Amino acid sequence: MSEQQSSDTVFRSTLAGVTVEGRAHPLSAWFVLALRLVIGFAFFYSGAEKVLGGFDAQGYLVNVAGQNGNPLEGMFLWMGQTQWFVEFVNVAIPWGEVAIGLGIMVGLLTRLAAFFGALMMLLFYFGNWDMAHGPINSDFMYMLVFLSVAAFGAGRILGLDNYIEQYEVDGQPLVVKYPFLQYIMG
Repeated sequence: MSEQQSSDTVFRSTLAGVTVEGRAHPLSAWFVLALRLVIGFAFFYSGAEKVLGGFDAQGYLVNVAGQNGNPLEGMFLWMGQTQWFVEFVNVAIPWGEVAIGLGIMVGLLTRLAAFFGALMMLLFYFGNWDMAHGPINSDFMYMLVFLSVAAFGAGRILGLDNYIEQYEVDGQPLVVKYPFLQYIMG
C-alpha cells in the first residue's frame, strides 16, 4: 500500500444488500469544513435578513404553489390560509434559519441542525417547484449539502461537537455513555 493510500480514510456503507466503498483524501476534511461553514453562513445570513427586515410567509404560501404546477398546491394553500400556521411559519423560518446556521457554523448539534436544514430545504423545494430545467434545483442541492454535512460528521472538524462528545461523564466520553447523541452531534 502506498503512503498516500495508508493516510486516506476508508468509508463503506451497505444499504439493501448493496455495499459502496471509497477513500477520502486527507484534504477532504478541509473541504467538509468549508462546506459546513459556507452552508451555515448562508442559512444564518438568510435568517438574519428575515429577522431584521421583517418576514411574512402568507403571500408566498398562498400564491407560489398555484403558479407553478406544484403537486402540493393544496397543502401550501391550506398553510397560507390557516392563520395559526402562518404565525408559526413567520417565527419558525427566520429564527430556524438563524439557529440552524449558527449551529452548523460552530459545529454544535451539527447533525440535528443539518436534519432541520435539509427538512426546510425539502419544503422550499416543493414550494419553489419548477421543472423547467429538470427536477434538480438549488433547493435540492442545498438539501444534499445539509445531508452531506450530517453524514460526514462535519461538527467534529474544528467544531464544538468534537469537544462535547469527548467530555467525560463517569469516566466515559459523553457519546459512549449516551449513544443516542451520535445522531444529533457530529
